[in-house]
Amino acid sequence: MSRLFDGIARKALFTFDPEVAHGLSIAALKSGLVPGCRNDGDPRLAIELAGLTFPNPLGMAAGYDKNAEVAGPLARLGFGFVEVGTVTPRLQEGNPKPRIFRLPEDRAVINRLGFNNRGHEAALGNLAGHAQAGLLGINIGANKDAEDRIGDYVTGIGAFSEVADYFTINVSSPNTPGLRNLQSRTALGELLGRVLSERAARAPQTPVFLKIAPDLADADLDDIAEECLSHPLDGLIISNTTLSREGLSDKRANAETGGLSGRPLFLRSTIVLAKMRQRLGKAVPLIGVGGIDSAETAAEKIRAGADLVQLYTGFIYGGPMLPSRILKGLSKICDDEQIARLGDIRDSRTEHYASLPSGAWTGPNT
Repeated sequence: MSRLFDGIARKALFTFDPEVAHGLSIAALKSGLVPGCRNDGDPRLAIELAGLTFPNPLGMAAGYDKNAEVAGPLARLGFGFVEVGTVTPRLQEGNPKPRIFRLPEDRAVINRLGFNNRGHEAALGNLAGHAQAGLLGINIGANKDAEDRIGDYVTGIGAFSEVADYFTINVSSPNTPGLRNLQSRTALGELLGRVLSERAARAPQTPVFLKIAPDLADADLDDIAEECLSHPLDGLIISNTTLSREGLSDKRANAETGGLSGRPLFLRSTIVLAKMRQRLGKAVPLIGVGGIDSAETAAEKIRAGADLVQLYTGFIYGGPMLPSRILKGLSKICDDEQIARLGDIRDSRTEHYASLPSGAWTGPNT
């Protein structure tokens, strides 16, 4: 029945422009038209990480709920945590439309949104008085025209310190010119120093994660790992969208600029995840993102080195009941492998993925 509901919802939304469809899905969640799922909470899926207790490892990635409008309804779909944003200090319209493009043949999406959002004040207003059903992450960014981009991240820490369960520092979007330069070692060192100093001045000491790109050379990964280990950062999110168009079937893929997400990102992002696990060691929390649309792809991210996982594009194609199906599938994996907790599979395939060349992969059949 859940697949039937998802199929009907997807067919209806896909008759609209992608950005219009996105707005309609937000409105449906706000109105209560989308049913929640019963989640009895399998204790084998729970995890303690960065001082937080996650009821399960599946999160909604940033980009869907840019203005923090539906964090509660998303949590009630089964997500163990919801990350809203990216939020910038001031309202930002983003890049010209059209700027979202579906690639159904590849179960992928290209976007060049450009941090479109209504700013800190609007997001805080949306969160005020709305009890969240799960853990809330705030993904913060910089305005395109900011004179001091690092200062915008510092401002974000101060603005949301009383409502965020964790922060994500997004320096990896390909749609804001020059933003990814903040991943270079010198700039990253300054960014982490200033952001974490601001965090240290606040109470409580909210965990901070860094979100990186999948299009990084090994030398870049070395530099990022060294900077992360030299600062009191709480973990990394791997990864954002890719600029690569390798291995795509849809003829429109090379006609549009922007970041690619969905199934074709799975292998590229998982390789980077595994390489960072090797560089950072076993203790640093990692969140795996990219190409997750089933229990098996979620579990494979964990086998590669992730503690938690996030999805977004999979939700577009899989529908609102997808989180429930993934959680049931993860519980079945625990049954089949006779393990006491899902986290026991972590790192079992790290070496395999770290040894592979980057490329595109469509993922397991689902």
